[in-house]
Amino acid sequence: MTVRRAAPADAAAIGAVHVAAWRSAYPGILPPDYLAQLSAFREARHYELAIRMGAIVHVALAGERVVGFATAGAARGTRLADGEIETLYVLDDWRDRGFGRALMAASGAALAAAGCRDAFLWVLRDNPSRWFYAHLGGRQAAAGVVRVAGVEVAQTAFVWSPISLLVAPAAGA
Repeated sequence: MTVRRAAPADAAAIGAVHVAAWRSAYPGILPPDYLAQLSAFREARHYELAIRMGAIVHVALAGERVVGFATAGAARGTRLADGEIETLYVLDDWRDRGFGRALMAASGAALAAAGCRDAFLWVLRDNPSRWFYAHLGGRQAAAGVVRVAGVEVAQTAFVWSPISLLVAPAAGA
């Protein structure tokens, strides 16, 4: 397993992971027609631009294959923490192998290097993988609603304060 900063050449693989992860995690949560119309090409364009603009994007590789990614940056629109893990997606066949944990630690380290003292993320309340964030030491800190595809969806925020809890998660997490 390798985790590294993403390069623009990774964008197509990142877009494919994004779409596959949403289609796997969100049936019954988001409208099926919305999930069906997701485009790996459109997502790739978005991530390529973000990478070129200097966004914090990490990829997890199994050999040379991108099997997961995470994005992070300064907190958007909230004071739950200084930094925010904006996305974390790992392909189904590669879950429970440490890729998500490694991506979270790399994102936390990048945020800490940028001066963030703590970090948070939002996860859809009904996401079947939400337990992962508590397992990594995140504490539930807020609840909210986000509008996706015209549907209001409940979400939960997890916070790591201090950020060192995210950078060096507990052994066995």
